[in-house]
Amino acid sequence: MNTATPRDRPRRVGLIVNPVAGLGGRVGLKGSDGIETQQRALALGAEPQAQQRAIQAMEQLAPMVRRFDLITYPGEMGETAARYVGLTPDVIGTITPGKTTPDDTKTAAREMLCLGIDLLLFVGGDGTAHDVYDAIGEDAVVLGIPAGVKVHSAAFAISPTAAGEVASRFLTGKITQTCEAEVVDANEEALRQDVVSTTLRGVLQIPHDVARIQGAKVAGYGRDATAASAIARHIVDHMDTDTFYIVGPGTTTRAIFTELGIKKTLLGVDVLQRHRLLASDVNEAQLLELLDDRLAKILVAPVGGQGYLFGRGNQQISPAVLRRVGVDNVLIIATPEKLNRLTARPLLVDSGDENVDRALAGYIRVICGPDDIRVVRVAAAAAPSA
Repeated sequence: MNTATPRDRPRRVGLIVNPVAGLGGRVGLKGSDGIETQQRALALGAEPQAQQRAIQAMEQLAPMVRRFDLITYPGEMGETAARYVGLTPDVIGTITPGKTTPDDTKTAAREMLCLGIDLLLFVGGDGTAHDVYDAIGEDAVVLGIPAGVKVHSAAFAISPTAAGEVASRFLTGKITQTCEAEVVDANEEALRQDVVSTTLRGVLQIPHDVARIQGAKVAGYGRDATAASAIARHIVDHMDTDTFYIVGPGTTTRAIFTELGIKKTLLGVDVLQRHRLLASDVNEAQLLELLDDRLAKILVAPVGGQGYLFGRGNQQISPAVLRRVGVDNVLIIATPEKLNRLTARPLLVDSGDENVDRALAGYIRVICGPDDIRVVRVAAAAAPSA
């Protein structure tokens, strides 16, 4: 862990927005890498989310505008979000609007490093974090504003709002230390075949703020599989015959399908009714069409090591879907080991709609086994504990 050095001059903050980050999430594409994937996402009706996520973060910095200089790239790569919240950035570089690439991210990061930035904020997912690492390594303090489909790396704040708060605390000297954060990235083509192939890319230096920085995703252990099977038998025995079950991704939820003798998409969202597969690997639009005033429940498991219920890898279960189903019809399952690895931290929701997140926050029953029901706190990631 390193100690940040105070400066007499105004701090310099870099902002890079990956405008296509998260584009494939709600349409069920499990990532947004590559122009073909981005075009397919748009054809399926995807709406970009990165600008709004950048705005949510920068709103936290706008009140202290006189205390730092902001450097960013043109238009959709940072300028738009900065000006929206009333900031007047120094705009460098050039882009082709609507056709930005990972090379633009890398070039922007290198140019900002040369200008002596004290903190680089980047908006995106694991792919964007990898691009930043490739460009500047550990030569600057950085912080990820989560906006991607894959956000498994430890270089991100738990929400855009939390990212803005961390940046503010770092720039005002309330955070004085930095630490290493692992950057991991998964092969998207493998993910689409239900194969998890994750690679450690390196480490980035980030501000040290335990409450507002997410942990790295952690895979389950062998004993989790036994516990998941017991949970699955309990769920199957108590399913309502006329209810639609919208089932999120992961190995814990997959055990339910194994119990029923049905193949589940490991990283997709599937729908069950009467112990049969109604729809496989659905996106947001398909879910909304299927629901159509029918009685439904959402069944999800938290992301291992991070504790997210919504907003990481299951964006198909969008705020619109959650509102339609109703937050009282959300069922949470988790193996005891998965909850224990969170070390008493709350489960998190970062759906993209703060009203929905607040409605989900509070205390919720988590099914950990046939005779093991625990009451666990759920927190909106935009409002973490200090």
